[in-house]
Amino acid sequence: MPAPRLLGVYLNDHLAGATVGAELGHRMVQEHGDTAYGDELRNLATEIAQDRRALLRIMGEVEVPARRYKVYGAWLGEKLGRAKPNGRLLRRSGLTLLIELEALRSGVAGKALLWRALLAAAADDARFDQDRLEELRQRADRQRQTLDSLHARAAAGLLSAPESAPESQLSGSSAARSG
Repeated sequence: MPAPRLLGVYLNDHLAGATVGAELGHRMVQEHGDTAYGDELRNLATEIAQDRRALLRIMGEVEVPARRYKVYGAWLGEKLGRAKPNGRLLRRSGLTLLIELEALRSGVAGKALLWRALLAAAADDARFDQDRLEELRQRADRQRQTLDSLHARAAAGLLSAPESAPESQLSGSSAARSG
């Protein structure tokens, strides 16, 4: 059985990351939902939010309280991360989609490692549902594949386009939005 304090820190750190991922996924749907990436982003955002809720359920099952200060700090950090210089005053950079996909991909990779770590702990701790953890791990692997595909498409569209190409060709009408 994992040490309760270490398990609590580990799960709360991942809850903070899941909060950032859920917020980022939601924002990406708002910004790019009307583009060729929209359907896949909507599905990803839904699943990422479901995975966060699954983590909260697991934390309840193993009696690890959510540390709200970590959740709020992560939420605030995601909001502050939006205010990064992008070479534009009132519009989002065309590269924003690529960077956001990379950030989401990193988060999903971390989440897959969480599920793997909990699967390892489940061997000695009956409070963990091994079948459910395996489902979550497999879903994270599918999410990574989807993000890899989206990233490849976005990179090809953004990085191979001439510098003078209108940004609306690259990311739909979201280019006119501020961000």
